[in-house]
Amino acid sequence: MSWINYSALWKIVVFGLLAGAGLPAIFAGGLFALSKGPRVRTAGADSDALVGGSVAGMIIGAICFLIVLAAIGWGIYEVYQIGHPAPTPAPKK
Repeated sequence: MSWINYSALWKIVVFGLLAGAGLPAIFAGGLFALSKGPRVRTAGADSDALVGGSVAGMIIGAICFLIVLAAIGWGIYEVYQIGHPAPTPAPKK
């Protein structure tokens, strides 16, 4: 009998990599996608030129940001569930 639970250990390592490095990487990928697109220089503050990324970059960025927000929401939900377990039914008399 080993005192190390390898099944639990690999689950912890994979989840730690996904949440610890994966979510910031997805967020950075979203920022990178937003930065891609045509470069427009404006002459002054009153210029009518629109400065922004490509439509595809904005869509990819939005998807990345939604994944990060969903992970944050799921984490908050899990913490709430741990602190507020489902009520147990009252014993019958």
